[in-house]
Amino acid sequence: MQPPTWTFFYDRFLSPNRVWALAIILALCLWTVCLVDFATPGLFDRAGNIKFQDYLQFPISARLVATGRADQLYDDHILAQEVRATVGRDTRVYLQYFYGPQVAVPFIPFSSLPFLMQAGIWATLSLAMYFACVYLLWKRCPALRRYRVLVIVGALAYPPLFHFFVRGQLSAVVLVCFTAAYLAFADRRDFLAGVALGFLAFKPQFLVGIVLVLVFALAWKTFAGVALSAGAQVALTAIYFGRSVMHAYFTRMMHSASYPASTELAFSPIQMHSLHSFWEILIPWRLGVWALYLLTSVAVAAIAAKIWKSSAAVSLRFSALLFAAVLVNPHIYIYDLLALALVFLILSDWSLQNPQHPSQRILGVLLYLAFLLPLFGPVAYWTHLQLSVLSFAAILWTLRRMQFSPATPAI
Repeated sequence: MQPPTWTFFYDRFLSPNRVWALAIILALCLWTVCLVDFATPGLFDRAGNIKFQDYLQFPISARLVATGRADQLYDDHILAQEVRATVGRDTRVYLQYFYGPQVAVPFIPFSSLPFLMQAGIWATLSLAMYFACVYLLWKRCPALRRYRVLVIVGALAYPPLFHFFVRGQLSAVVLVCFTAAYLAFADRRDFLAGVALGFLAFKPQFLVGIVLVLVFALAWKTFAGVALSAGAQVALTAIYFGRSVMHAYFTRMMHSASYPASTELAFSPIQMHSLHSFWEILIPWRLGVWALYLLTSVAVAAIAAKIWKSSAAVSLRFSALLFAAVLVNPHIYIYDLLALALVFLILSDWSLQNPQHPSQRILGVLLYLAFLLPLFGPVAYWTHLQLSVLSFAAILWTLRRMQFSPATPAI
């Protein structure tokens, strides 16, 4: 028997017509804003910001590597000079490079092109990767087959898609890694799934939660794939770039929490959606923030590991792993929540296949909230509560409760 409150919200807000209306309105609002903002000629948008601003770091780092100056990747003064050279004037942009030197290599072929042309090519490739992942996942979701147009509209309306596009970020690559891992798990190829997850070493903060869950769950085959893939990426990078560059990278990485890759440094916590940012906004005590972050991270990883070891459907187990990776990630902005597009697809499919399950309506309402709440992250500046984090944690806890239900089929 479903609690009346959840039943009311589910029936009130998640009817097919309301979902259609929400998706269309949200997509129109987000992309109209994008079109209006980017409609100005030249490098700057209507608000005076550089178009695809976060993408600046990639052509600059590619030029440094291509010209044999990889040792300058983590020199903030050099990067400031390169930004001025790219923009053609002084700018308020404060750029720091937080990625490994290997991330610059794929951008070298485009480094001689004008910045906006490079950014446009990358944005197009990123959208292609995103919708390819959505398509591959949709093909694996039998209950979603009859909702093809709604899935497309929902994919367009997903707020992190808007943010990663206008910022020119790498979030689509993160989604590709998670999608490849899920498809491998669905085919019972646990080692290959681990290899796919190991490619996330270019954004190592995603691996913190994943490694914890796999260790707690004693999932050694998958853990071996992660270790081999991530280790190979780091080793090959070290061989190619040398000790001094890697030392500079690891130094920068260890201090990344103190130097957010943003031009709005004071407001970075309210733009993030993890356990660390949740406690940082709520508690003005740094030692307490780290203590609570570590404790809740271990708890989240332990819950996800319990789900992972269960006989629940692979869609539920992988969703728990992905939510743990997001919650434990100490440095995750809204654009990297693009990876959760996978969860919304596979859990929606599970929900449609199990309409009589006791937790079906609860899960539906929580997914609805998790889809929308990251859009309202800046409200935490006044409330001191990052509600998106609470919704992610609530979904994880719901998946844990569903593990005990005999009505949960291993599909």
